[in-house]
Amino acid sequence: MAQKNNFQFSIREYRPSDQHVVMSLFQEGIFEHVYPAFFKAMSHPDHIGVALSISMAGYVLGGSSYFQALLFGSAWAGLIYYCCHDIYEGYMMRRQSTDMANIQASYLENPDNGFWVAEADINGQSKVVGMVAVIGKRGEEEGERFEDWNGGVTGGGSELAQDAGDGSYGEMCHMVVAFPWRRKNLGSQLTRKALDFCKERGFGRLVLDVSSPQTAAISLFEKAGFVQTSSHRNTHANRWFSNLARINVMRMEKLI
Repeated sequence: MAQKNNFQFSIREYRPSDQHVVMSLFQEGIFEHVYPAFFKAMSHPDHIGVALSISMAGYVLGGSSYFQALLFGSAWAGLIYYCCHDIYEGYMMRRQSTDMANIQASYLENPDNGFWVAEADINGQSKVVGMVAVIGKRGEEEGERFEDWNGGVTGGGSELAQDAGDGSYGEMCHMVVAFPWRRKNLGSQLTRKALDFCKERGFGRLVLDVSSPQTAAISLFEKAGFVQTSSHRNTHANRWFSNLARINVMRMEKLI
């Protein structure tokens, strides 16, 4: 049953007719993090030092040419941007070839999985403006979860995981809110939907992964009671790209 709220939102289960708008939201939600990741990486003292050194080298090699200095510095910035873009694009393509390739089969046909969309009432017409999904894991080790869904990365359990009974838990993913509808409590409502689903299924905790440039999402999850239990830079991307982009993948969890 759809859940109503004061902002004329409703949260309902995904339908096949939602595929086009959901895939658009998914892609936009991934690529919007590229620029924040780039600016965050370029503001690091190490990258600033390298950029200045390269620019100075260009200035000297170009015979005191400011254009050459700018060109060399821009090349370094371009490399960092490429690394950031490659990480998020690679993640998107991986998910499009796995669970997002067939949402109906991946989520709705498995009682331990769920996929919901949020609709807003705009001039009497409903428009999808957000989404969230949960993947149920029963009796699996944390390392298995990373292998299946995080590009082949393996990892250990956490202190919270020790309190999860039989080890069953839910993984929240694909939470996106369209830009015009942010800061209207919709993200909190989608998170609550995921938590309620996990509680109904008897999961002991809800876990999620979020990248370090997603500061607004991190703040949202912290307010909802999630705590960070681990952090790593091991992604599907080339290790050098991950190091240059300086993107940390943070694991956050909440006991239910």
